Amino acid sequence: MSAPAATSAPGFRPQLAAVAIFGSAMVTFGVFLSGFVIAEPAPYEVFMAAMIGIWFIFGLKISRSVAPLLALLILFMTGGILSLTVMSDLDTAPMYMAVSGFLCLTSVFYAAIIEARHERLKLIFDAWVAAGVITSLLGILGYFGAIPGAANFTLYDRAKGAFQDPNVFGPFLVAPSLYLMYRLLNDRLTTAPIKVVAILIMALGLFLSFSRAAWALYLFCACALVLVMLLKERTGAFRLKILVLTLSGALLMVVALVVALQIPQVSNLFSSRTQLVQDYDGGHLGRFDRHKIGFLMSMETPLGIGPMVFSKMFPEDEHNIWLKSLTSYGWLGFVSYVTLIIWTVTMGFRFLLLDRPWQPYLMIAWIVLIGHAAIGNVIDTDHWRHFFLLLGIVWGCGALEYRHRRTVSLAPARRVSPAPTRR
Repeated sequence: MSAPAATSAPGFRPQLAAVAIFGSAMVTFGVFLSGFVIAEPAPYEVFMAAMIGIWFIFGLKISRSVAPLLALLILFMTGGILSLTVMSDLDTAPMYMAVSGFLCLTSVFYAAIIEARHERLKLIFDAWVAAGVITSLLGILGYFGAIPGAANFTLYDRAKGAFQDPNVFGPFLVAPSLYLMYRLLNDRLTTAPIKVVAILIMALGLFLSFSRAAWALYLFCACALVLVMLLKERTGAFRLKILVLTLSGALLMVVALVVALQIPQVSNLFSSRTQLVQDYDGGHLGRFDRHKIGFLMSMETPLGIGPMVFSKMFPEDEHNIWLKSLTSYGWLGFVSYVTLIIWTVTMGFRFLLLDRPWQPYLMIAWIVLIGHAAIGNVIDTDHWRHFFLLLGIVWGCGALEYRHRRTVSLAPARRVSPAPTRR
């Protein structure tokens, strides 16, 4: 579904160009829907399932650069399916695995369409920004009871936007925030006010989620973005611009935080959530106790124990993606997942500072993916839609780089005319 780059190119077919434009619009809308998952199946699942099917009918190809991603995710899902065989009562476990398989497929799909046309990266991130701003506004207005049905956008006195869980809502906002920060540092200052407003809206929404993992993720990713940009940009003037705008943005964030903390409702919950270890973390059978017991138990269960079985044995779910991989996807799933993360991070690092049109998107997705791998130590991310989108972006950009290198290596060498001989 990708079209030639210019109308003057030989063999240009307007029908294919129109289909490519329509396909890109569908992808944009699909990414936008990822910000609205109040109930499952969400509109995102229904729309993406139909769109992926249509794209493959029209001949979407999985290149050899994306094939390792597909292979690792197949192994991951094979481990999950095998874990179902040890369950005495399947209950909703097959549906859980079906959702996992679907999300894995979306990751491969995103990688393939990005490899086909790198211009889709901008559409993806623009749609992500739009979804982030709207779902943040819903979370903010719902938190303060400023709209009808405000309870639909909060949970446990925490903003959750159009998500089921504040702990997913907060991390969802990090990538679009970083994208706007990058644009703010690179675009003309005349467009800065709109970007600043959007960044502040998402920052407030993330703050009101009172997700400690999201707070840490946001801080880490913002600092990492500035560091990578300072490494890439070698001109003194641009580095000065980065530092000035970064310090100004940090000051503005502090001022906004101080203003928000003047509201008793916000201040009280903030003081409670800033405790590093909560009762449900360090108490008897708390998060850390469950992690230790779960890892020891997994050493004796090669096929795992099945999805959602852990929460029936203990007060809560695993809240650790590595443990989740062991319990719900077995040893095979765990090894596949760890290999996938290491492969993805290594590939992204190799191409991180190259001067390519897709470099900014790779940089943002790579940074946020590392952050998600880190917060995976205290939270489950195997059903986070935007996590699989991040995977697809990194692998899609990696595939673009491999194709670029193949093109350069296959380009015919310039013929050097022999020097004239003197007689």
